[in-house]
Amino acid sequence: MAVATESLAEEMRAHLKSARDISDAVDKENRDFNDTERSQLNELLGKASELKNRIKQQKGDSAVRAAIADLGDGIQVEEKSGPRRTPTGLIVPKRGGKSVGQLYIEGDEYRDLLGQAPSGQFQKNHRVSTRPTGFETLTPNRGQKGLITGASDTSAGAFLRGDDLGLRVGLEPFQRPLTLRDLVTSGTTQSDAIEYVRVTSITNNAAPVAEATSSAIGAATGPGGYKPESGLATQRVGTTIKTIAHWIPITKRALADAAQMVTLIDAFLEYGLEEELEDQMIAGDGTGENFEGLSNVSGVQAQGYVDNHLVTTRKAKTKVRVNGRSQPNGFVINPADLETIELLREDTGAGAGTGQFFFGGPAAAGGAPTLWGLPVVESEAVPAGTAYVGDWRKAVLWDRQQSTITTTDSHADFFVRNLVAILAEMRAGFGVLQPSAFVEIDLTEPVTP
Repeated sequence: MAVATESLAEEMRAHLKSARDISDAVDKENRDFNDTERSQLNELLGKASELKNRIKQQKGDSAVRAAIADLGDGIQVEEKSGPRRTPTGLIVPKRGGKSVGQLYIEGDEYRDLLGQAPSGQFQKNHRVSTRPTGFETLTPNRGQKGLITGASDTSAGAFLRGDDLGLRVGLEPFQRPLTLRDLVTSGTTQSDAIEYVRVTSITNNAAPVAEATSSAIGAATGPGGYKPESGLATQRVGTTIKTIAHWIPITKRALADAAQMVTLIDAFLEYGLEEELEDQMIAGDGTGENFEGLSNVSGVQAQGYVDNHLVTTRKAKTKVRVNGRSQPNGFVINPADLETIELLREDTGAGAGTGQFFFGGPAAAGGAPTLWGLPVVESEAVPAGTAYVGDWRKAVLWDRQQSTITTTDSHADFFVRNLVAILAEMRAGFGVLQPSAFVEIDLTEPVTP
């Protein structure tokens, strides 16, 4: 039986290798599969699946799990056009659209890590240590970007197992959506120190000019033809790259649970980095390892409270356009203040405060909120009673090292307690190019005596 099994395994290896060769060639050319290649892949994967079933009939479940891990079962062929199912039932997923946690458990580091553990389970005497795995930053509800380093596009068959859902529910119900990153300009840097030019004032003296009446040099009111001078005041500003990081402990047993790893990385570690990043972009005080957040940048305009929230926010939008000479592209408002705005009603004489809701009330259609034609980012990074509006394209977030995940038991007494630390960290810098393109809005209604 061993000879027959090995023969089947060799044949299965050949089919999988042929499928992988086709997939690698297509990936190298950065294109979609053609009809002939799709047909070949379906045939090869179908044969491999059939051979896998025959091997499974000849070997016990524990033995076949080790054999399949060796053979690289679980090969995935990816297309840009979307997921599809082959005639044998194998899923061929769409490239991209995966979270950090999913990319990590499908990556080389996690696959190699599980390869060190018999049957995918870590024992007490196993050491755990991985090199950092890097990803482009991903956050809930804001689109997803591709992997930078440390992982592959193919699935890691070593951890394929029964439907063990672990912490699949996740922590999303307790977390706020993060979208401020979508408004600002995204940049990259290879340095730990950044210098950029900040525009501090703009003076536009452009005017019609009379034709010169003489070639003589004289006063502007004399021979004519003199053009007015405008002004653009700038200053060179420096900032440094900051590190944002945190870690959590898990058991070695939990480490082998792929579903649980996805939840911990996506719903806690990656989310925590983005939450602190958003707080820093707004409220960082510029000291120590903190960003110089928008609330502490000199030159940002101010708008006091006038009549109500709607009048106040509209006047602030005008200041961005007129004084800041910029086109605003979004509000950032605390959830409590957004609630106040959305609960405003029409005032009609004796029935003041009982009229229709300006924003449609509880029956209003869902979707992203807007105010005065601009998208609204609902963020607790902004304190209640304060809001911001501006041209957020004139604020830049420089990514120096995007999110990385590192796993190790070399921390404190973790080695003797069968615990593992999962560390997530990123490095970034933030700068405001034109402070006058932003307005800080006071939404605190004055107390009437």
